[in-house]
Amino acid sequence: MSREITDRVGQPARTGVTGVVVVAHGGRSVSTQPVTPAQLAVLRMVPVARAIRQALHGTGVMVCRPRYRLRGWNGDQASPVPDLRAVLDQIGTQFTGIPVVLIGHSMGARAALRVAGHPAVTAAAGLAPWLPPGEPVTQLAGRRVLLAHGTADRITSPADTWLYAEQARLVTDVTAIEVRGGEHAMLRRVQLWHRIAGDFCRESFGMATGAELAAVAFRQAAGDQHRTVL
Repeated sequence: MSREITDRVGQPARTGVTGVVVVAHGGRSVSTQPVTPAQLAVLRMVPVARAIRQALHGTGVMVCRPRYRLRGWNGDQASPVPDLRAVLDQIGTQFTGIPVVLIGHSMGARAALRVAGHPAVTAAAGLAPWLPPGEPVTQLAGRRVLLAHGTADRITSPADTWLYAEQARLVTDVTAIEVRGGEHAMLRRVQLWHRIAGDFCRESFGMATGAELAAVAFRQAAGDQHRTVL
């Protein structure tokens, strides 16, 4: 993983940054292969990051899309977790005191939620997350949390996500969104997935979201045990 934070590939972070969104890509359950820019899990997050940039245009918030060193989670090694922590430490050093929002997909969602206790992080979202039973939740205390999962996902388990949401509600407020017909790749109903990600970022930075369907979900009563179906 590069030691330089970039908001676009090959471009250094700009000055006057008011916040940072870190977009975390997915991977595999087990693999020690290095991550490359051409891998599908990495490419899948390019349009998501672009949609977030558009949603935050003109706000001073930077969007970065780091890559892990290894492709897999790899059991107790949780390989992406130290990589994301290193990114957050670097942001904290480069931009003192600014809020950070994490947006992760699949394995990247698991990693993002694991590192959400970092002092720079104010919010974390998992899109089609991989959240097997036993995942910790105490690190989420005081963070805004979003979990969105499609009903047609056959790669990761929506049921595991909703169980995780119930456990996380013991320590923080959680918005849960069920995407009707949504599959793991987030290609079906892609505009809704992008709107969810963009609106969550705007809400997390205290910005207006408008009247989109996704925004309605974020205005649910705090601690509501029901998930929103979109």
